[in-house]
Amino acid sequence: MNPYQTLKDRWHRLARIRETMSVLHWDQAVLMPPGAVRARGDQLATLSRIAHEISTQADTLDLITAAQDQDLGKWDRRNLELIAREWRKHCAVPESLAADLTSAATAGEFAWGQARDRDDFSLARDALQRNFDLARERAHLLSDTLGGVPYDLLMDDFEPGLTQGFVDLIFEDYAKFLPDFLNKVQKLQAADPPVMAPTGPFDVEQQAALGREIAAILGFDFDRGRLDVSRHPFCGGYRDDVRMTTRYDQADFTTALMGLIHETGHGLYENGLPMAYATQPVGQASGLAMHESQSLLMEMQASRSPAFVRFLFHQAQAKFKGAGPAWTAENMQRLYTRVQPGPIRVDADEVTYPAHVIVRYEIEKALFSGALKIADLPTAFADGLEQHLGVRPASDFQGVLQDIHWYSGGFGYFPTYSLGAMMAAQLYEAAHKALDQDESSLDQDLAQGDFSRLLSWLRCHVHQQGSITDTNGILQAATGRPLDPSIFKQHLYHRYLGGQE
Repeated sequence: MNPYQTLKDRWHRLARIRETMSVLHWDQAVLMPPGAVRARGDQLATLSRIAHEISTQADTLDLITAAQDQDLGKWDRRNLELIAREWRKHCAVPESLAADLTSAATAGEFAWGQARDRDDFSLARDALQRNFDLARERAHLLSDTLGGVPYDLLMDDFEPGLTQGFVDLIFEDYAKFLPDFLNKVQKLQAADPPVMAPTGPFDVEQQAALGREIAAILGFDFDRGRLDVSRHPFCGGYRDDVRMTTRYDQADFTTALMGLIHETGHGLYENGLPMAYATQPVGQASGLAMHESQSLLMEMQASRSPAFVRFLFHQAQAKFKGAGPAWTAENMQRLYTRVQPGPIRVDADEVTYPAHVIVRYEIEKALFSGALKIADLPTAFADGLEQHLGVRPASDFQGVLQDIHWYSGGFGYFPTYSLGAMMAAQLYEAAHKALDQDESSLDQDLAQGDFSRLLSWLRCHVHQQGSITDTNGILQAATGRPLDPSIFKQHLYHRYLGGQE
């Protein structure tokens, strides 16, 4: 018997179950009839039970111990380390709770959709309470077994090793930085000509066609992925079957297009993960902060650069036959870099976006400390937006119902968005240094709609690295330093204030 090979075989089966669950989740969001929600919840809960059984078999610890004495290469040694890490977390949670978490997430997503359509938080409150109670129970079980702060252990699910102490320092610094910087940017932009949004209606089929064209330009392989519509945009599936979704507004094509570019960044990362370890932990993304860095690098760093906005403008103008003062490259650049606080996170500019995440992070901490009740979320959410951004949502739809994460049990996810934005700036700076040469530059590439060199650099330095080390290790190797939030600030100063601090 080869102990390590036995573990690899088990985790291969585990990966296939998770991939199946991801596709079923996509189907639930895109195609499933509403009457199937209960059966789908049971299907996913059953698969969750099977996955739990595979990962917690009685001889797993013996196999891990024996495998540690085997002669393994770098990738397999790291894979064994990650298998042991997963095993410890899985063993801390009973199979029944793992199944309950999955079925509650399915019911919560359905309830969220109904509540969002009717702009009524009360319709999803009980389902959200159920998801929170289960998440809290799991967090405390993890803490009792593994040690550590319960909420930290939930963040660890999404970004291994993430703690409140680390996040607090970064978010507190940005919260102090934002008011003065935002004021300067808004004063400067007020002196520019008014931003004009192209007027619709914009045919949804044409928007989808444009989106697919741009995703292909970025490098997405539609032979290994697809694009559909859902209430909340997301990227699911797995390496060779990436399922992206977006949502369209006939009055405004610009938000759907950038949203799709965001999801394409996720899809490119999934497509680029190391094939040799596709069903092993070491072959997966290093964490969701790195995953978000890949989507935000494409959406915020590259696709809002003056070089690519001009190319993007010409593509959109040809698709929609746009004409008039709104249809100039200069106006489009101002449109895509306009800084204006608003209530909706997914529509936020990159300056105010971190504040949206900070609001959600503070709410999560308050929930898990017991300082905040689920029933009080709408008010707490609105108060947080008003405190950090000076805006107050007009309804539950604009407020506590705008995101799906909590209703599907995703507590601890939100911090990865802003950490990912900071990583994106750091990686993009490193890519520029590597690709800007005497005869060519990254900006010249993007001006021609050519992402090939940028994607190749990301494939080499991020995607193909999988989880060979943690996120900071990959960042260190790619950029020469661990996460440095000052680079994100420097990027904002450069783009919005011409480099003036």
